[in-house]
Amino acid sequence: MIQAIGLTSIARKEQPPAVDNVSFEAHVGRVTALLGAPGAGKTTTLRLMLELQRGRGVTYFRGRPLHRIPHPAHEVGVLLGDVPGHPARSVRGHLRMLCAASGVPARRADEVLEAVGLVSLRDERLGTLSRGMDRRLGLACALLPDPHTLVLDDPTRGLAVGERRWLYDMLREHAAQGGTVLCGTADPKEATRFADHVVTLEGGRVVADQRAADFARTRLRPRVVVRSPHAARLSVLLTQRARSAQRSVEVVREGGNRLCVYGSSCAEVGETAFRNGIVVHQLADEVGDMGPGAGAGAEPSQGQESQLSSAAVDVQSASDGEPEPAAAPEPEATAAPQSAEAAAAPGPEAAATPDSGPEPGFTPSAPEVDPQPQPSTPAPAPIPTPAPTLASTPAPAPAPAPAAASSPEPSQEAPHGGVPQAAPPHRPTTPRPAISRPAAVTLPPPVLVRPAPTPLRPVRYELRRAAGVATGYIVGACVLAVSALAAVVLARIGHTPQPRLLAAWPVELPLPPAALGAGLLGALAFGDEFRHPALAVDRGTVPRRLGLLTAKLFVASLTALALAVLTVGCTAEVLYLVYGSELVALPEDWPALTAGWFALVMGCAWAGVLAAGVFRSTTAGLAAVVAVPLLVVPAVHKLTEGPSTRGPAPFDGRLRDGLPLRWPFGGEQHLEALLRLLAQPVGGAMALSVLALLCAYAFTGLRSRVR
Repeated sequence: MIQAIGLTSIARKEQPPAVDNVSFEAHVGRVTALLGAPGAGKTTTLRLMLELQRGRGVTYFRGRPLHRIPHPAHEVGVLLGDVPGHPARSVRGHLRMLCAASGVPARRADEVLEAVGLVSLRDERLGTLSRGMDRRLGLACALLPDPHTLVLDDPTRGLAVGERRWLYDMLREHAAQGGTVLCGTADPKEATRFADHVVTLEGGRVVADQRAADFARTRLRPRVVVRSPHAARLSVLLTQRARSAQRSVEVVREGGNRLCVYGSSCAEVGETAFRNGIVVHQLADEVGDMGPGAGAGAEPSQGQESQLSSAAVDVQSASDGEPEPAAAPEPEATAAPQSAEAAAAPGPEAAATPDSGPEPGFTPSAPEVDPQPQPSTPAPAPIPTPAPTLASTPAPAPAPAPAAASSPEPSQEAPHGGVPQAAPPHRPTTPRPAISRPAAVTLPPPVLVRPAPTPLRPVRYELRRAAGVATGYIVGACVLAVSALAAVVLARIGHTPQPRLLAAWPVELPLPPAALGAGLLGALAFGDEFRHPALAVDRGTVPRRLGLLTAKLFVASLTALALAVLTVGCTAEVLYLVYGSELVALPEDWPALTAGWFALVMGCAWAGVLAAGVFRSTTAGLAAVVAVPLLVVPAVHKLTEGPSTRGPAPFDGRLRDGLPLRWPFGGEQHLEALLRLLAQPVGGAMALSVLALLCAYAFTGLRSRVR
């Protein structure tokens, strides 16, 4: 279960906090809706729960805060918006990349794709997916590590009715299998449609925490919507007729020619208009929203109803095929017009939650067939759910249940905070519009055995990340083409040493094309993480773990070495084809030249990775690579070229002379070669830059942990 305790956001300047002392619980086996209008604090609450935003309070997921869980993705699946993936990456490639990051087998991607219905689109690019398909992919990413808890922020925004119904069925199925679901929404009718429990926020505070049936009874009221050019006259006639018949009817005018009539039916309103010769442009049943404050037990004012009821969804009685809730016998008026509200049945979208028994004052609706099968049933067969009736509370006469319906299962729920011992009971439902029932949803199979964490997990993730898009291949092809063309031009001009000719490194350029390409690929390793944060969904930012950095440096080194070898091979082949074999002869000091060439390209790649990780930008990473020969090399050369205070020989000269001590087995030769490489201005500047960037990366990582 989820326990949110005292969540409070940090206020900005003189403004009150967006979330102030929010506390609630989401139980196992239930779908909990976090309801609130835009600006009520739903998203801020979810971000505080997931520790994505700084604030006060704590949230426990099965007894542990998120930062104390070793692998948060295995406990909480998160969907807070669109899928943060590279638009050029395929659907299957994106999921396989996340499989490597989560430590689950790669076949899990195909299982999740089949569960969410994206098997036919597995080769499509993320940038080409529609809104509904993107939501399906987001749910697939959340279900990928097989989490116990799902946290979603308004997942049905912008979706069609069929996509919403499918998503709600998936959430109910996850809860039925022993999971916990917390979903934010702004529509009260949506909350009663899919949730078992509703937590209402208003102004950053919890104003109601109740079962879905109680929420529907206290906040949603059936009414009749009328549009007529003579709305004022019709309002007076309806009021006079209700007074003469001693009925509790409330007429609210919502501006213009629109009337909302509570406590009446379409037949009565239409008959009144017909008898008095009033033209009616619209006559429909509707479910009115009484506002967030109604959930706390307060009756809304007439002006508040008029302001909030404009967001209701029309339910045309002619297209239902179901009994109308307004057609039930109405109770007699006793004191105030609001007395009809206490005896009215819940709206068409109301749904009850599994509970041990009804609360005092609970007046359920008539038993009806649920058009949606429960997750515990193997086939989508209709299941009736008769609701109990309290003797102390008068209720409308229930409609007879269909003859083909079977008896409902009894409710079996553990004590408060426990796990249900059996599948969740069927929810009491109220009449809904007749819809076509889609096929039953199925969740992906559970992950029974998780492989132990290995150092290869981040390496596999980085390999799939780099190979999943065509950017790396395009950069490599451009580097090879530019290097070959530059080598041919330099050979034609002449006056270029052979090592620089093979590397396609003109004297006028600070770095060869291969080094620039390796630096760009290294900068993309972290730049794409911040631009398309696939790993930051449940963390808020790109993780700075040592294993991920090591994997990126390792893969960048392999890429740089491959690019260096291919560059020399391609330029040598092109020079041989154009000018013959005299330009591609192997130099005598080729081991030292090869080591220097590899060190230069790898150093540029490392500098790009570290700079992009520090500054969170690909452009900053590439700029750090270019700054080494332009800024750092002159500074290092100026510091090392002059004589030292203790001797006439400069520092770089002493490094070239080697070590005064001799090591056994000839080990000093390799060390002397390394020192001579560092004695060069470019080598020393590159080593100094990489060391400084590594310290800066460690500092930023420690600072983020302290926060």
